Amino acid sequence: MKLATLRIDGSTRAAALADGSAVLLDASCVGELLAQEGWRERAEAALADLDPDRLDPDRVVAESAWALAPLIPRPGKIFCVGLNYAAHIDEMGHERPDVPTLFAKFADALAGPRDDLMVHADAAGALDYEGELAVVIGETAYRVDEDEAASRIAGYAILDDFTQRDAQYATQQWLQGKTLQRTSAFGPWLATPDEFDAATARVRTWVDGELRQDAPIADLVFPPAALVAYVSRFVQLNPGDVISTGTPAGVGHGMNPKTYLGDGQEIRVAIDGLGEQRNILRIR
Repeated sequence: MKLATLRIDGSTRAAALADGSAVLLDASCVGELLAQEGWRERAEAALADLDPDRLDPDRVVAESAWALAPLIPRPGKIFCVGLNYAAHIDEMGHERPDVPTLFAKFADALAGPRDDLMVHADAAGALDYEGELAVVIGETAYRVDEDEAASRIAGYAILDDFTQRDAQYATQQWLQGKTLQRTSAFGPWLATPDEFDAATARVRTWVDGELRQDAPIADLVFPPAALVAYVSRFVQLNPGDVISTGTPAGVGHGMNPKTYLGDGQEIRVAIDGLGEQRNILRIR
């Protein structure tokens, strides 16, 4: 099952996607949907509206009628993981960590998977992409082990951990470089675990059509269930919370010479089974 948050008729709605159409659900976004008891069964039942014999024109809308919003516009918590692919650890000159390296991203940093990314010129000195697999929580998780953690995952999506490298490395803390307003594309949809195979999927990032990142999700140092279990040791994870699992090698900051993003460039991130994002950077 694929779930998305749509911009439609001046507001947003959660929807289940299938065959180029969307079935609108009784929630303003995927985050609100996941907070409802029985969300999975409710969404699966709504997909029955795609049966030609049961078509409900008030709930089934064609792709031409909507645009994609950030998958969850305002998650309660967004955890990001640094240094979680071995090759990326090497390119950034770090030692492999014993525990996940965590930092936060605020909801105001999120953008839609087709949005232009608008950045002020005084913040555009060292902009970089980071294509990542995001884990979305579907059930409350607090102090759970890895087996329990896996069962609390609602599904997976793409998140670009868009970064200001100069701000990131201005201090020992990364937060200020990781939460630039409306630049971290999130979506296009959430795929439930039965539709996503982390053992075979790859994450890829292109800039203006040039492949920059290409790595198997299976190479994560700390895989999704381990991250959920680790974070749940110190804070309760709630439905709609997000953990972005880290980026592989190939970021602009790791190139020689360092190669940052400029005005008008297209960043495309794709993960097998999770669709793709296409965003244009606009510096103003």
